[in-house]
Amino acid sequence: MSDSNPPVRKREIFGWCCYDFANSAFITVVITVVFPPFFIATVAGEAPGCNSWWSGILAVGQFLVIVFGPVLGVMADVTASKKKFLLWCMWTCAGATALLWFTGPGTVALAAVLVVVAYAAFSFGENFCASFLSELSTPANCGRISAYGWSFGYFGGLGALALALGILYAWPGREQWVYVSTAVFMLAATVPVVLLLKERKRPEPHAGAWWRLGWEGIGRAARDLPGHRDLLRFLIAFLLYLSGLNAEVAFAAIFAAKVLGFTDVENIALFILLQLSSVVGALACGWLQDRAGSIRALTVSLLLWCCVALGAWFCTTKGSFFLIGNIAGFAMGSSQAAGRAVVSILSPRERAAEFFGFWGVFGKLAGIVGPVSVGLLADVSGLRFALVATIVFFIAGLLVLRTVRMPDPRAD
Repeated sequence: MSDSNPPVRKREIFGWCCYDFANSAFITVVITVVFPPFFIATVAGEAPGCNSWWSGILAVGQFLVIVFGPVLGVMADVTASKKKFLLWCMWTCAGATALLWFTGPGTVALAAVLVVVAYAAFSFGENFCASFLSELSTPANCGRISAYGWSFGYFGGLGALALALGILYAWPGREQWVYVSTAVFMLAATVPVVLLLKERKRPEPHAGAWWRLGWEGIGRAARDLPGHRDLLRFLIAFLLYLSGLNAEVAFAAIFAAKVLGFTDVENIALFILLQLSSVVGALACGWLQDRAGSIRALTVSLLLWCCVALGAWFCTTKGSFFLIGNIAGFAMGSSQAAGRAVVSILSPRERAAEFFGFWGVFGKLAGIVGPVSVGLLADVSGLRFALVATIVFFIAGLLVLRTVRMPDPRAD
């Protein structure tokens, strides 16, 4: 960061972490736990191909981020507007989430539009939030600070799930009220972001329309990206292993409900425990990453994901799925915290949002490849076989990851 900027204070890091806290409420409730079974059973009425419908909706939301993520990243860098973009993404996501109150039997089109808008806004915000990391950390403490953010995020998901559990326990079958409460939760949690997070970068001299600057920046970054060979290798590994992770997340609650007979309350209880194990995983990985290196930390995480994928084949009871779910939670916390820190270390600091836009492109492409392939496979061969097949993504990602070389943090 520029020497003219004041030192980073703990409260600023806290404000940044609160965005993860707010954002995770959406991904946990709407994309992972409550809405997917509601969509399959109630909105789609368990129609043939409904698993593919759900994965297709997620894919459209991610496609929007692939197309526009790098453009918005460059625009935010050049105009020093990352915080404004960040907040607009949160408000849009919360608004679309609240409108899910109007979904019900037969409202497939309405549900699809609202989830696409909310999921795209969530994903854009995730990019902008990540791009602040290089301003708030150094290579020596990047893993730790990234882990703080992910840990806050899991606590946010935990709080939103606890709120949802209370609503569904008191009023069974009232899922629509869960979506409204989640939106309110997100908006309230964003207040510290508004008050504490700073826009540290200064606007760059520019001429012409923002969108033109964005596309010109994409061309420049696309030409430069092959020169950052380790970053490019990592992004390929990231695409592979995140495809498996996204598929597991997208269909875990559906698998629990349809294959193992979990109720809504049991599903929420499972994912509450998963959030807690994710916090432990994120903090443990941050500690390990700053001591043993990012590649070793991610290697451990991906080996755990291989165990999770294999576990889906042997899992026949609710108790065994609780065990597998907690292993997945630990692996999720560690892999996500470490991945974001790696991109921050390997990207040029003065072009953080620009290169995190490409992180978003690879990540959102994984959000298409993983869920769509598993959704199609589930409709053909069953959910159990489809989830086991994700081990291919984790093994391939691990093999590419081992070719990445990280700089010595003591050189900074």
